[in-house]
Amino acid sequence: MFAFEGLGMLGDGIAHFLNPISLFNVAWATLLGIMIGMMPGLTATMGVALLVTLTYGMPGDQAILTLLCMYVGAIYGGSRSAILLNIPGTPASAATSLDGFVLARQGKAGYAMGLATTSSAIGTVVGIICLAIFSPLLAELAFDFGSYEFFWLATFGVVISGRLTSPDDPLKGYMAGMLGLLVAMVGMESLHGFHRFTFGVPQLSDGVDIIPAMVGAFGLAEILTVMRRRLDTKVLVSNDRVVPYFRDVWRYRRTSVRSGIIGTMVGIIPGVGEDIGSWSSYAAARRASKEKEKFGKGSYEGLTAAETGNSAAVPGALIPVLTLAIPGSTAAAVLIAAMYIHDIRPGPMLMIENPGFLYQVVAILLFTTVAITIYGLSMTKVLVRVLAIPREKLMPVVYVLCVIGPFAIYQRMFDVYVMLFFGIAGFILRELKFPMAPIVLGIILGTLLDQNLRRGLMLTGGDPSPFFTRPISMIICVLTVSAILLSIPGVTRIAKRALQAAMAALRPARSK
Repeated sequence: MFAFEGLGMLGDGIAHFLNPISLFNVAWATLLGIMIGMMPGLTATMGVALLVTLTYGMPGDQAILTLLCMYVGAIYGGSRSAILLNIPGTPASAATSLDGFVLARQGKAGYAMGLATTSSAIGTVVGIICLAIFSPLLAELAFDFGSYEFFWLATFGVVISGRLTSPDDPLKGYMAGMLGLLVAMVGMESLHGFHRFTFGVPQLSDGVDIIPAMVGAFGLAEILTVMRRRLDTKVLVSNDRVVPYFRDVWRYRRTSVRSGIIGTMVGIIPGVGEDIGSWSSYAAARRASKEKEKFGKGSYEGLTAAETGNSAAVPGALIPVLTLAIPGSTAAAVLIAAMYIHDIRPGPMLMIENPGFLYQVVAILLFTTVAITIYGLSMTKVLVRVLAIPREKLMPVVYVLCVIGPFAIYQRMFDVYVMLFFGIAGFILRELKFPMAPIVLGIILGTLLDQNLRRGLMLTGGDPSPFFTRPISMIICVLTVSAILLSIPGVTRIAKRALQAAMAALRPARSK
């Protein structure tokens, strides 16, 4: 019964956008996303953040449509420059360059881009299926969440984001997350109306708005980085076949399904993002492959795994957005802000108040999947010309958008100053090798963490024990503490030795 009801709402969602205006928005937003993703330095998060400011006057459904198409298109578009330049257009395409650029140097650039296109489409479809299945289930589970669970969920999101986005130095990831949480504390707190860290600035009473902060951290900071480091962007010419043979797609069907599921699961983890989904899928494919020696040397399977994983992470990142109002990626964090701007309140109540919205999102993802497939297989040679545009000539245009965008939302110069502050601070932190994702996630989740911590303590008269004794809270707490402990090299070595000893003890028992 539920399946038939879901199919009915999916049909309604497709019919809702099956009109000329919506299809036109799908076409231009997806194409713009691909072009932004192709250009090294113009990330998916930057594109979505800038587009939010341009969709302020649009109807809510059309605004979300264009933003999602931009998001999916940009993640896919990063593969173009990864294959042709060995420079990932977005961090999500870093794994793609390992085999894609090698194939391009072998004279198979067009075929590699075609295979990347079909893999991205398959990954998005796998993620869409998981989105449609798991979102209602997770929303139902979320009704058992109280202040204690939401506090630990926010904490876990910041911790795991810091751990996975800075694997070489987790401490910097944790510090970045703490900076984001500190920024979230600025403004008038909701329970008692007390002004915190405003320093007498009236504009800070409402806190730091996420859109100017993100435009600065991902837009202006990227402009400064690009202008400081010039790159040689000699594009490899592609004259070979673009549409992949069916046998190559079918041959790696298990890799596609496995990578799609891994990418979706990684996308669900708050703040982790598509790049981790891509690397995780690539690593899993290499472990399971019968052709391990080809990985990194022009492997079709490696390219398939990387592109399927990062594309599947996009629908995966939307699952916690719609059910818990917690972003699965930094671009998804911008989507949450956009939803609130357009009077759409994500979270557990969304499935009750507006259950059709989930299936509208599914329909949007299906439309944009069709769009990237058409663009990727038919306009490869045309789109490649975009890469010939020097990045230094694009940056002034991007800077103008960075200034106009934050100002356009509330018409306040203060938001422009916030953007400039976060842009300069973000540039400095990047130069010091601090990741940006935990900072943004900390700003997003800081309010959730703060409110639920104090609300939970008020409910118990100051007793913190429910944060550790309630079943779901205890599980998330253990996961959070484990993530921190396992980032310490000494603890990791001890854990590996204990696991090896346990496995060794089990082997004799099995042999008997």
